[in-house]
Amino acid sequence: MDKYRCKLCGYVYNPEVGYPEGNIPPGTAFEDLPEHWVCPRCGASKKLFKKVVEDKHENYD
Repeated sequence: MDKYRCKLCGYVYNPEVGYPEGNIPPGTAFEDLPEHWVCPRCGASKKLFKKVVEDKHENYD
């Protein structure tokens, strides 16, 4: 499952962890969060989150 980062404050929603403080259990995909869900850090709407793209290439200098 993909992680999503808030464009305003940088909070990362990790579906493997969920958000227990907000009754969002581990394993909840970002797409499955309620439409009224907001960033727990700054209150931004889901529209202000962007999928985190992880670089699979490592630098072996």
